[in-house]
Amino acid sequence: MHKDLQSIVLTEAQISAKVKEAALWLDKHFEGCDGVPLAVSVLKGSVMFFCDLVRAMQTPLQIDFMTVSSYGSSSESSGVPKIVMDLAASVKGRDVLLVEDIVDSGNTLLRMRELLVGRGAKSFTVVTLLDKPSRRVAPVQVDFSCFEVGNEFIVGYGLDYAQQYRTLPYIGILKREIYEK
Repeated sequence: MHKDLQSIVLTEAQISAKVKEAALWLDKHFEGCDGVPLAVSVLKGSVMFFCDLVRAMQTPLQIDFMTVSSYGSSSESSGVPKIVMDLAASVKGRDVLLVEDIVDSGNTLLRMRELLVGRGAKSFTVVTLLDKPSRRVAPVQVDFSCFEVGNEFIVGYGLDYAQQYRTLPYIGILKREIYEK
């Protein structure tokens, strides 16, 4: 375990098993769909989950990336999601799969849904690694959530604090003294 962590909440094995379960669910969900779905990774946090997920799926996909931020370098969300990098592909008339690392306030997901559906997406499916409903302020729904987590500050497997800890193969609770400096 990394020295800056209080504890590990999700092991590499637990994450791997849920990624496979999510992939099976998505394959069934997109079975018989017309056209090739567009899988969108919300960078940077979802990239580990996204790569493992799309590799585990049998459904042919096109992939693309967006960077949406509401955090900056602090541990508190500004509540106002900002598109930093947009998609290269068009979503018009397509089934869109949005892959998130964590849904907490729901503000980013709400903005993404409005944006992509507004651009003409035929369908909008959301899969998240982590769901933090205790922090929800926006009325959003996730189609598949791998894990529900409490209100701890968690890092690892793509999730960061000040651009650190993303490459940990597990998810752990960051010690309070690290982010309250």
